[in-house]
Parts: sequence; structure tokens; C-alpha cells
Amino acid sequence: MKKTLAIFLLALTGFGAYAQETPAKFKLYGFIRNYAVVDSREVSAGTHDLYYYMPKDQSLNAAGEDLSAGFNWKFISLTTRLGLDISGYEFGGFKMAGKVEADFYSLNGSGSANTIAQLRLRQAYMALTREFSDGEKFTLNIGQTWHPMAVDLPFGINLETCAPFGPFNRSPQVMGHSTMGKLTLTYGFLYLSQYLPMDAQANAKSVAPWKYGFPEQYLGITYKDGPFVAKLGVDNVLSKPFRTVKDDAGVDHKAGGLLEALTGFAYAQYGKGMFQIKAKAVLAMSGEHMNILSGYGIADYDAATYTYTYTPMRDFTSFVSAQYGKKFQVMGMIGYMKQLGTAKDLMGGAAAVNTAGGNLWLNTAAATNIQQAVRLTPTVVWNIGKLQMGIEYDFTYAEFGNSDATRNARGIYEAGNTHWLGNHRLIWLSKFNF
Repeated sequence: MKKTLAIFLLALTGFGAYAQETPAKFKLYGFIRNYAVVDSREVSAGTHDLYYYMPKDQSLNAAGEDLSAGFNWKFISLTTRLGLDISGYEFGGFKMAGKVEADFYSLNGSGSANTIAQLRLRQAYMALTREFSDGEKFTLNIGQTWHPMAVDLPFGINLETCAPFGPFNRSPQVMGHSTMGKLTLTYGFLYLSQYLPMDAQANAKSVAPWKYGFPEQYLGITYKDGPFVAKLGVDNVLSKPFRTVKDDAGVDHKAGGLLEALTGFAYAQYGKGMFQIKAKAVLAMSGEHMNILSGYGIADYDAATYTYTYTPMRDFTSFVSAQYGKKFQVMGMIGYMKQLGTAKDLMGGAAAVNTAGGNLWLNTAAATNIQQAVRLTPTVVWNIGKLQMGIEYDFTYAEFGNSDATRNARGIYEAGNTHWLGNHRLIWLSKFNF
């Protein structure tokens, strides 16, 4: 790898006025996609309830009726996609490629700004590749593309593609890939722009913790041998949650303190003929920027230096997914997630955690009192040339903390203080690829 990096950096600084140049090739692609969705209760979801996180908790009236229960449906022609692949360009021994990809997107809500679809950037990156005589290859990706932990998605037709039972994130990044035989080492830095962590000051998702922190770091290794692929990776977050505190004279000061969160994952896949299977497991710390139902809190505070000690919420997420067929496909996923509690006791213990405002901030994309959940998604798909039709049944069963229950010092509900609720979702998809 040292040789790869040395040659690559040397070439970047001057790979010659006499190098041969090969023109680039361009390929336009995309699809027109329509969804119809039926739910048995209200849900926490984005993009007009297409990007589905979790069912909503019960909302009981004086008569004991659950106002969140009941049939509701949507039919939306959103998420149509356009993309451009650039390939084939060579100069000075380097192969250069790129991608620009966008889709239509709108927020939930009744205002016209939230109901009219607007074009949104999904990916925009370039890839520089150098191949060597001994078989070693080095690729450098620069720009916005999939997070290395999120790139391997389960089989299905739903828009959220398993979130929050697995990482879902596309971010600006500088990521290197060094391939030596069956092994590929991946390493680099990321910055979040669309998928954000919680902001302690605003108690909502915000770019502030990253604006005042450090680049996210990733290191992983991939082993590929024919139809078998295995991956291991770690992701390190060093963010600085933005908070202001007042001194005795009432003067505002920017609080200090870093949130350190290390996330690891393991992944494996195998395919033979028309059958494929894959599985992923993630032990996340403060993983809300990957659309995991996570967060962080305060473990301690030094008033003399205005410095907080933060502690991340730990979560376990996983899925197993399989697919069989070609023209007619049967596929599905089983996902499971569970909050494991903060790494350290929260400041003030359980009494402080459950006060108004508290000192624990959790992903607000779904109900913050969800402690664990399971999802099952059997799916059938018909492929008729470039036309794809699919039907998927999603059953999500989630454990909620009771409205009168309190969390312990690690931010977890004790046994007996929770209840389970399920949502039945039926999805119909039509998709024309071009």
C-alpha cells in the first residue's frame, strides 16, 4: 500500500504534459417509480410517509381508544431518479470516472413547499484509479456517495431499505480503496450533509456537532473470493456538540467537550445461481447520523472550564436478507434493533434523565421511547423487460416505554415499564428503468 500511495501522490503532482489522453464515455440512466402504501396505524416516516422508520406509539383518549390506530393509505409518484455515469477517461496511466445522481424528494406536511417534489442531489463524486503490474489497484473516491457502512443494502422494494435496522447514509467523503489480491483496504474521512446527528442545544438533528468537531474517520477491510464477500469496518466520530452556558455574571460561553463514538460492523454475502443471501450486524455508538435510533447524553460537567463529558447511546442493529429468482423474484428481510444504554451513567442518574429537557438526546425521526423492534418484509417482484412490479408486506413490531415510565441512569426502560405495538404495511411498486 505504501508503494501505491507514493506513486499516486507523485502522479497527482505532475503526471506529465506528454501523457496520452482517452476521451470519456457518458451513460444516462434512471427510472420512473410509483408507490402505493397502506398502513394499519399512523407511522413515523419521511418523504410523505414512504421512508418508513417505525409505527407511532399509542395515543389514548378518555375512552381508551387509540387515536393512532386505523387504516390509512398513500399513492405517490415520488423518488423518480436521474443519473449520469462517466467512464473510460484515461490520462497519464490513471483511469477517471464519476457519477452525478439526483431524485425527486419532498417533505411531509400540508404546505405547498412540502407537497411539491423538488430535485435533490443524491450522489456526486469522481473516482481516480491506478492499476499496477503486480495486480495491485488503488482507487480514490472524492465527493458525495454511500457511506462504506451503508453501501450493502438488503433485498426489497421499500424506500428506506431496512433503516433503522441498518446504516443508511450518503456523505461527502475522501475515501481510498487499496486492492491486493482478494483483500481491499478502505480508509478515509467523511463529512455529514444530509444525514445528521442530534444537536444538544436544539434537541433536534443539526449539522452543528460536525461543524464544530472533526471529520468522521473510517477504516475497513473486504475479503472477496468468487461468490463470497466478507467485510469488517470501524467508524470513529469526534464531534463537538454545540452548547452555550452562562457564568455567574450571565455571560454566555461556548461549552467544551467532545463526543467520542466508535461504531463497528460485520457483513457477509454469498450467491449461487439465482440465490443470494446477505447479513449485517452493527454495534453503533451515537449512530443517529446513520438513521439508527440512537443518540447521546451528558455524563459529567466541569463548571470551572464549561466542559461537558458526553456519553453515546449504544445500539445493536442487524438484518438477514435473501433473494431467489430472475424474472419472478422472491425476496425479503428479517431485521432486529435494540438500544443497549449509554456507555456511562448519565449525569444526575435516573432522576435527571426524566426531568423536562433532561440530559439525553435521541433520534427524533421516530418516537424517542422506542427501545427495540423487529421487522419482517416478504416481497415478490416481477421483472418484465425494463418494467418492474412488486408487492411487499412489512410487519414492524416495536417496544415502547410507557408514558408514565422513567428511564434508568443508562437511559433504558426497566422490564415491566414497556408495551409492544405493531404496524402492518403493504407496498405496491411500479418502476420503469431506462
